Amino acid sequence: MTDESDAVVPTDYSDASHWLSLPDSPDKEVDVFYLYPTSWAKTDASESIISTIDDPVLVENANLAFARQATAFEPLANLYAPYYRQYDYASTVEMPYDEQQDIVKGYPLRDAIAAFDYYINNYNNGRPFILASHSQGSNVMIYLLSEYMTEHPDVYDQMVAAYVIGYSVTDDYLAANPDLKFATGADDTGVIISWNTQAPTIEGTDFVVLPTAHVINPISWTLDETTAPASDNLGSIALNADGSVVKNEDGSIQKVMNFADATVDTEKGALICSTVDVESYAPGSKAFGKGVFHTYDIPFYYFNLQENAGVRIASYFDTHS
Repeated sequence: MTDESDAVVPTDYSDASHWLSLPDSPDKEVDVFYLYPTSWAKTDASESIISTIDDPVLVENANLAFARQATAFEPLANLYAPYYRQYDYASTVEMPYDEQQDIVKGYPLRDAIAAFDYYINNYNNGRPFILASHSQGSNVMIYLLSEYMTEHPDVYDQMVAAYVIGYSVTDDYLAANPDLKFATGADDTGVIISWNTQAPTIEGTDFVVLPTAHVINPISWTLDETTAPASDNLGSIALNADGSVVKNEDGSIQKVMNFADATVDTEKGALICSTVDVESYAPGSKAFGKGVFHTYDIPFYYFNLQENAGVRIASYFDTHS
């Protein structure tokens, strides 16, 4: 299959209805541009393998994902999140990797780049920004980084960091894109941050973990294999059965302490969490094997992500003053 992305007509992002989150009056000094994870699957074999931009299931699930992921940045930044068209995972799972990526680089990527370009030219006003994504959103985001940032170094200079979580940033990717760097600590800027969470042993597959995937520990923000205990975790969040966030009576997000630890496994290219019950949180699904905590990549480390974004923002302003 060849990449037919040039024939793709991107979604019109001057239409406000094509944005999941679009601040009326941005009052923060920094923005976040967020791409949600897989939020759609076709229900009939005759359907296209690409969603429409306004599919009700896509819209509902994208909003649920936004609430458990992007809101981590809400105290720190103005949140911009486009709706973008997605591919149906089940239709591509048996495809060779390159063919699968051709589909990613079609409608999903063309929408994401069109949305980001519209955001930069119409909403950003020169503010520093964070990129944030998960799963299919991160698969799209690695190409937004490699295509758009390479072509727009002035925009890349505004990037505080890219939290490309739930997909792999590999040796080959970094070698092919030498201007892009993987994070080495808690406060470096202009870097990519990534991890994929698993139990110590898994059954079946974790297709988002590719060979030579780079991993940073979201508790200690180190690359080595030293375990960061759950007692050092700044707080996880819990999810209801429908994927919504468990909240306190006052509407604030309920913080779960001493729940998830974290250890980088450099050989697997995965982040290992040993303190969470697999039967309850990762019993296995059509997409992921038992022990793969994919849905919880951000919820397990939600308040660590929030705190780290603040650290990187402060570091960015220190070095760009």
